Amino acid sequence: MKYISINAFDIPDAWLQIVESILKYGDVFDVGRGSEITRTRAVALGLEISNPEIRPLAHPQAPFTMKYVEEYALEYLFIGDKHEGEEYTYGERLRKPIDQIEKVIEKYKEEKNDRQNTMVIRRPEDLDSPDPPCLTVMDTEILDNKLHFIVYFRSWDAYAGFPANIAGFQLLKEYMASEIGVEPGKTMAFSKNIHLYERQISFAEQLVYGKSERPRFFKEKSEK
Repeated sequence: MKYISINAFDIPDAWLQIVESILKYGDVFDVGRGSEITRTRAVALGLEISNPEIRPLAHPQAPFTMKYVEEYALEYLFIGDKHEGEEYTYGERLRKPIDQIEKVIEKYKEEKNDRQNTMVIRRPEDLDSPDPPCLTVMDTEILDNKLHFIVYFRSWDAYAGFPANIAGFQLLKEYMASEIGVEPGKTMAFSKNIHLYERQISFAEQLVYGKSERPRFFKEKSEK
């Protein structure tokens, strides 16, 4: 599988670059087990977003609204409950049996130069699950009085999952930074398999190669 390294200005820029990279360089990956058994196009990804705080967090052509991002962050990251029929939510894993979010805040209040504050979502017993969490680890570090997020996804839906996840993480980061007394910083992300589902390819091509305008910063970068 091809490895792609991307440096992005903000979240919409990251989304556009990732989708375009998968269209150009992605390998065909036939999913044999998971929530959706289908053909995908995928790459391995290393990503750094230097200004993830810039609004809007969601690109105008993202397949959801900002209201959805806020609801997603509240229900699936901040709140430690799961709905009926759900095996887990990221928020439940973050909040129970130990409230990792509040524990990290507490530890940083005690010592900002602490490198040990890693929040873990996936558990060993998930190996027996038919659909284990895609998000595995949310790591954190404070540098230059800014809280940075470093996240790892074993598998990631680039078209619909990535932009909602990253925007939701930004809201969580801003909450945690405010509680600690620092500024929110960069977001870095890694995935061994970030992909476009076959059913998403036409939408992705319209996004990247269609007539719609890209954000100004993206055009300026390409013109240099």
